[in-house]
Amino acid sequence: MRKIDLFDTTLRDGEQSAGINLNTVEKLEIARQLEKLGVAVIEAGFPASSPGDFEAVQRIANTVKNSTVTGLARAMKNDIDISWEALRGGEQPHIHVFLATSPIHMEYKLKKSPDEVVDIAVDAVKYAKQYFPLVQWSAEDAFRSDKEYLVRIINKVIEAGATTINVPDTVGYATPAEYGALFKYLKENVRGVEKVKLSAHCHDDLGMAVANSIAAVENGADQVECTINGIGERAGNAALEEIAVAMHIRKDFYNMETGINLKEIKKASQLVSRLTGVVIQPNKAVVGKNAFAHESGIHQDGMLKNRETYEIITPELIGETDIPLALGKHSGRAAFKDRAMTMGFELTDQQLNEAFDDFKKLADRKKEITEDDLFVLFTGQQLADTDTPIYELHNVQVQYGTNNIPTATVTATVPSGETVTVATTGAGSVESIFNALELAIKGEVLILDYRVTSIGKGRDALGEAVVNLRHNGLELTGRDVAQDVLEASAKAYLNAINRQLVREQLRKEELMK
Repeated sequence: MRKIDLFDTTLRDGEQSAGINLNTVEKLEIARQLEKLGVAVIEAGFPASSPGDFEAVQRIANTVKNSTVTGLARAMKNDIDISWEALRGGEQPHIHVFLATSPIHMEYKLKKSPDEVVDIAVDAVKYAKQYFPLVQWSAEDAFRSDKEYLVRIINKVIEAGATTINVPDTVGYATPAEYGALFKYLKENVRGVEKVKLSAHCHDDLGMAVANSIAAVENGADQVECTINGIGERAGNAALEEIAVAMHIRKDFYNMETGINLKEIKKASQLVSRLTGVVIQPNKAVVGKNAFAHESGIHQDGMLKNRETYEIITPELIGETDIPLALGKHSGRAAFKDRAMTMGFELTDQQLNEAFDDFKKLADRKKEITEDDLFVLFTGQQLADTDTPIYELHNVQVQYGTNNIPTATVTATVPSGETVTVATTGAGSVESIFNALELAIKGEVLILDYRVTSIGKGRDALGEAVVNLRHNGLELTGRDVAQDVLEASAKAYLNAINRQLVREQLRKEELMK
């Protein structure tokens, strides 16, 4: 079977989605899961874009051993130098250099002639090759570029030392037939194309990213760039899980394999959804909660007789299992540790002890502890040192009545170390809490989006709150989980504010160096 490499850009292109901001520990946790998933390349970020991105890329490169780690760079020496500092500790240092090649981008964005763009691309690849054994060069907006010009510039960057050539449909404009034809044209016309990998990178603006990616593979692409859950700018990127499962289920047709450990797909999907705050649509292929649901009587009858009547993908294939839970308030530490290991979590003794304490408290309040509850507990501990809380919630109390004005009282620790208590009103319980928190932080906050979802089933299910807000000109996303959704909402609000303060601290430390 032909091997197709999957290049995961969840941590770079995926994080560019509006409202997503991952910190270093969260990025590292996702990178570890991507390594377990078996992706060939992890694009960990854009090192030159910020000190936070630099730190995340560096830590991931120094940690991940079984996947190649790369970082994005503009065709500029400074970007390449910074990327080398971040990636030099990797097992196989890899850089991803990009430059636009479409007429509209060259004229209006770069303000360069086609000849100048060729020279810039060649110089950047030659410079990067002095440091990196693996240099991927991307022709941004390749699909809308002139095909003959694309061949010309690719010929030059291959001569300069590029090892992978990425041909993106940056704005999601292509159809499968057209995108496949472009790869066929390049395979037939580029000199030395047999010495490099051709890579596809598709956006989903017209809903064809996965189909376009597979069309590219059918016409000579050796690598597909994608993201978990298809997250990304605008309408997102090609979904990794859909490509991997499609090639597995239809290997009789494609005769290709990706090397992906399919049983890690569900956990990767859950982790990315939880840490980014991006909810997976229920009918999302492969990982949506309705992907294996059958409500129609005809379908249910067929399923009872033979699952293959209506199910071409089994839940077990992607690691979606229904394990009968034998954990409750009387369960011991050994059983709890065993479940953590079974679910793929590697916790220190201290993290395990703290997770066990949280488990016991939850078991006293909840009739049934679900697999989803445990996922939250274990993930929370693995990320426990993500941010040192600068604002820490101690208590929230709400007085509410259908004919009364809702009033919230909040007690929290502020950056000075002082504990403050504030109270105010609002049109509803949540607004009164947010208004009280705004008084506590003494700053103007605009709520852009807010949602609460249940984790698991039942009236005693945990509630996860996600708050997207603007504070001091920055858009921030916070999230937290609690059995009381009002408590979760208050914690999510402060989580967003704390993220901003941690960013500011990072910038100060960088300036002091």
